[in-house]
Amino acid sequence: TINDLWDRDIDKKVKRTQDRPLASGVVSPMEAVVFLGSQLGLGLLVLLQLNAQSVMLGVASLGLVCTYPLVKRVSHWPQLVLGLTFNWGVLLGWCSVHGSVPALPVLPLYAAGVCWTLIYDTIYAHQDKADDLEIGIKSTALRFGEDTSRWLTGFAVAMVSGLLVAGHSAGLAWPYYGAVTATAASLAYQICTLDIHNRADCGRQFRHSRHVGLLVFLGLVAGSVVASSDDSNTHNDHNTSLQIHSLVSSKDSRTSSGEKPDISRNVHFLTQKLKDQ
Repeated sequence: TINDLWDRDIDKKVKRTQDRPLASGVVSPMEAVVFLGSQLGLGLLVLLQLNAQSVMLGVASLGLVCTYPLVKRVSHWPQLVLGLTFNWGVLLGWCSVHGSVPALPVLPLYAAGVCWTLIYDTIYAHQDKADDLEIGIKSTALRFGEDTSRWLTGFAVAMVSGLLVAGHSAGLAWPYYGAVTATAASLAYQICTLDIHNRADCGRQFRHSRHVGLLVFLGLVAGSVVASSDDSNTHNDHNTSLQIHSLVSSKDSRTSSGEKPDISRNVHFLTQKLKDQ
């Protein structure tokens, strides 16, 4: 909403965006401000349910939210600011659960998200580069030009590297790394087949990015579930080993004292524990 309020006059001059509610006059600026107020109010209600650190982190994000629409007027890197803004949820989500934001695994995951945004929003910006150039709006699409594929490849490598570091730091299991591998293949296909001079293809490639997000999400979930299951099995095995050691020690103690051990009872107990595992 903030972006559309800032850009309503610009959107009128861009063919792809001239039918947006504010640009077309379907919604008035005052109506948009009222809607924005309701969004901020609901967001605040959710934010206040979290810990104090998360509340401060959430409030801090408003600076990025408000300044993003202005960056395109003065810099070729609005996509970078958008990435910092969109992926703030990585920091906030972790903080809401753990009460802090450690460097590992949070920052590599956040950096990977920023790089991903740079990829898909640069592709998105190529749709409007002719209009942007005419009206004086800047973007990474105009900054990279014919070197777009090289830049996107660099961002893709950085993204995958960040995902790998984050997964290793968080102790995620093998399904996560399978998903990261599939993500890398998807990004490679996207970059290699992209035609930056074809507006329709840029639109298709931008929409393709949702599959990348789905792969990463599924990998995070599956990797966490399998890792938790492995930890549980390791814990159970450790407990069983301790119990066996205790039985053996008890047997040795009874033998040394002349007491006859109840072997059948011990065998039955161990067999039952192994079945339970």
